[in-house]
Parts: sequence; C-alpha cells; structure tokens
Amino acid sequence: MPIADQLSERELRVLEAVVQTYIETAEPAGSQTIARRFGLGVSAATIRNTMSELEDKGYLFHPHTSAGRIPTDRAYRVYVNEIMRLSPPSHEARHALQAELVGSRNVVDEILRRAAQVLGVLTQELGVAVAPALDEMVLERLELVPVSSGRLLLVFNLRSGVVRTIFVEVPGRVRTETVQDVARILNDRLAGHTLQQIRATLPARLRDAGGADGGRELLNIFIAEAEGIFDLGDEQNTVVLGSAQMLAEQPEFASNLRMRDLLRLTEGRDLLKQALASRRETGISITIGAENPDARLTDFTLVTASYEAGDLKGVIGVMGPTRMPYDKIIGLVEHTSRLVEDLLE
Repeated sequence: MPIADQLSERELRVLEAVVQTYIETAEPAGSQTIARRFGLGVSAATIRNTMSELEDKGYLFHPHTSAGRIPTDRAYRVYVNEIMRLSPPSHEARHALQAELVGSRNVVDEILRRAAQVLGVLTQELGVAVAPALDEMVLERLELVPVSSGRLLLVFNLRSGVVRTIFVEVPGRVRTETVQDVARILNDRLAGHTLQQIRATLPARLRDAGGADGGRELLNIFIAEAEGIFDLGDEQNTVVLGSAQMLAEQPEFASNLRMRDLLRLTEGRDLLKQALASRRETGISITIGAENPDARLTDFTLVTASYEAGDLKGVIGVMGPTRMPYDKIIGLVEHTSRLVEDLLE
C-alpha cells in the first residue's frame, strides 16, 4: 500500500502546503501562514490539528524553537510520488541550456562539464554528472609516439572526442618506422571495437600479424600486457561537478560545520562516485535524505537522469539539500539528459 493511502485528503493538502512553504522560505510553516496562503477552506485551528496528526505519523517535524513545522524525508517522498505536479522547464531555462551546450565542441568531457555547470546555475544546487565508462567506449584510432629510449606514448582516440594517453615501456629504443608499422597494424585490427572487447580478443586479433624489423616483438608486448594497456579502469565512473558556490549559498550551509562537510564531500568525490555509480540504468532517480545508503548523505537529495547515446552511458543531475523545488528540478534534469543524448549521437 502506498504511503499516501494512509493520509486523508485534508492531510495530503496540508502536507503539500507545508512542503511548498518550507521549500520557498526555508522557515518552519505555521498554521496561520498555511491558512492565509493556501485557502484550504478550513480554519487555522483545524490546520494546526492536522499538522499535529501529520507529525505523529512521521511526516512533519516540530523544531523546539518554533511553533511551525518542517517536512521530514518521508513527507518529501509522498510529495514527490503522490502530490507534486511536474513543471516543464521554462523557455528561458531551455534556451540557457541550449546556448551553453550546443556551442560546445562535440567532446563528451566538455559537454558534461558544461551541463553540470549550467544545471547548477539554473537550479541553485550542485550540478553533477558521471562520465561514460571508458570500457564501453569504441576505439577510433591509436597513435604511438616514441618519447625516450624504452618508452612510447600511446594515445587513445575514443568515440565522441574522448582522448586518453598512457606510457608503454619497451626494451630499448625502437625505430620510428617500426613504431609506425605497429601503429598501423593496431589500428587495422582494433579500431571500431570497445576497450573491453579489445582486452578479451587481442591475442587472436594479432596472432597472424607480421611486423618487420622488430615489429613482432613490439606487438608481443601489447599482447602480453593487454590487460594493463587497454584497461583505463582508474577513470571509470568519473564524477564531474559544477560550481559548489550555488549550493554553499543555501541557508542549510550557513554554519561553518555544514560548510566543511560540503567541502569534504565535493573535494573528495569518492562518496559521490559511489552514490552515482549505480544509477546508469535507472532513468530518473530521486534519493531523498536517509534513503541514501551512506549516512554522510542523509541531509542531501540526489536527482539524476541517465543518458545513453550509442555506446556512451552515464548520469546527469543535481545534488542539494532535501529542501528543493522538486517539481522544477526533475523537469530540468530530464530535459538536460535528453539534450546531452542528442549532442553525443
């Protein structure tokens, strides 16, 4: 049975009014304010009694310093699931997103960085994104560049403009012609496949490759070290953040302690990486307060949408205090994810 089934129609309307008031003002909502602003057709005394009932059921919290109430995580969940009416992004917001993203080069890193930044500005929250897993990305071209005796620079040119580089250790200096020949063979045999596929099939793909003047020896290095060379796992689920300034200006972070917690969260990123990593296949995902599996995120809400364009899959969204305008933010996040998909296709 849905949680909202436990509430009467009056309780739902009063709960909606309290949530909306607290989202807009960041101040506990009192019965007089609710009666004056929302025209519920009942007296302030009736509203006060209803608020007391909602508090007993775990939907409202009564700060000891105030006569008003604030919503609990449970209240926000009912609001999102049962009460809220989604607001589509305004023309101004859509134009801002379009102008910021469409003008960028078709490089996934830059698109996500800009998307997280502009989402943060539009929502006044922290824009977040998870870059596609590199394992799932298609190799378009490899470049091999001698940089010193015993070391080559290997440049991965992946689909959608992603470029990564690593060093490959070789036994002594390799002739430039040999490096060029091996690069040609690698491109002929590996281009068009994902890094994951390359690791799994590299020995078979290079088994009959020749290579003159030491080329076979160099190819054998790639075969022997395929798991290391073609595994860019350290960059899986890379988290991209917009500016934390928007979030820092929220009243929830007025205290020095809360600000320090926010800085630790955004500077470390490991916690956000873990929280966002499981969201690639979920479409829209909203995790409110204590619903987050890690206690360090119990004061936050994460609203994300997955994006998918060919072999590229990731997540875009916002993080902020549980007091956020869910009806507007969900629409903005959905719109941004679709725009990111269009740009990456």
